Amino acid sequence: MEKTNRQIAVYCFNETWTLMDKKNRSIEDNFKMLHLAHSSCYHWSLCGTALEISRGEWQISRVNAVLGYGEAALRHAQRCLDLCLENHIGDWDLAFAYEALARSYLTLKDYKSMNQYKLKALKASESIKEKDDLDYTLEALKDLHD
Repeated sequence: MEKTNRQIAVYCFNETWTLMDKKNRSIEDNFKMLHLAHSSCYHWSLCGTALEISRGEWQISRVNAVLGYGEAALRHAQRCLDLCLENHIGDWDLAFAYEALARSYLTLKDYKSMNQYKLKALKASESIKEKDDLDYTLEALKDLHD
């Protein structure tokens, strides 16, 4: 069953990204995207580690931010950060946990908090080991502005 849960988690995660990247998503696409993100995180909770679960929480936060659901985005971003801190998960995962909080606050139009968490994301990115991961992280942070 663990192998099946892993396959479902990966499939749902990737399908969520496909829908996030889709131009002119329909209302049905938006619901499907949200359900897929939750499904991915759920299946990771059955077979994965705190790392995979934190990434699932991050993706749920991102989907909610994309859809304009700031409170939900914030709740899942905080869960992502909590998992990173409790389990000593660093590198780009920690930077993206802070990015998720910044994006959530941007969705809520709380620019002061958004900037505080963007700075934390930038600080956390200083410990990213792989250049490609660092470049990707810094690129993602560029669109966080008021």
